[in-house]
Amino acid sequence: MKITAFNPLILTKDAEATIALYEALGFERRHTKSGIEGNVTSVTMRYTGDDGKVFNIDVTEAPVPQDVTTIRMSVRGFDEAYQLLEERGFKNAQGDKITETGTSKATMMVSPSGIPISLTEHIRKEDE
Repeated sequence: MKITAFNPLILTKDAEATIALYEALGFERRHTKSGIEGNVTSVTMRYTGDDGKVFNIDVTEAPVPQDVTTIRMSVRGFDEAYQLLEERGFKNAQGDKITETGTSKATMMVSPSGIPISLTEHIRKEDE
């Protein structure tokens, strides 16, 4: 398993308002993925400081009752990462369901203390 991204992820029913806030702070939209599970859209945003430091945040519009802040962890080796988290007491928030879009594989894992990690693997052409 290799971690390829590790950053905050905000799940919200009003993504545009949240995105506008981060744009006002200097973040730029980098990538948008729509149609996840039918009606979920996710936007990756990036801020590059004058010193060259880069910060990423993801904002996902989803049918949630309230905003949820989690950690997005993208990996190479989804199954290995899933097993590692399970062995440490994390539970899949979707039961046993894994969301597969054809270009990614993902689920929300929740620690015993309640910290959610959105575990994702982006499927690359060379992986097929």
